[in-house]
Amino acid sequence: MGSTTNRSLEEVKTELKRLVVEYLAIEEMKPEDIADDKNLFGGDGVGLDSLDGVEIVVLLHRHYGLDVKAMQKGREVFRSISTLAPYVLANATK
Repeated sequence: MGSTTNRSLEEVKTELKRLVVEYLAIEEMKPEDIADDKNLFGGDGVGLDSLDGVEIVVLLHRHYGLDVKAMQKGREVFRSISTLAPYVLANATK
């Protein structure tokens, strides 16, 4: 089991984009199509909805061991890859 301390912020951003596209089965988008600061939710960005948000929480818990209850407090964390990656890097347990 690898520690997150050996991941860089850029690696986490790349990994998150890949996981979001694969896990949510977004067929019209590739991971590299998601700009770091592009909104993940809403029509002006990636276009994810609240159900996708639940899926992301589950994904982050499974993949990084993040505490789901703690994450529900911080909606701003989920705004973009740029806001999510530092949170993952700081809080991941696996």
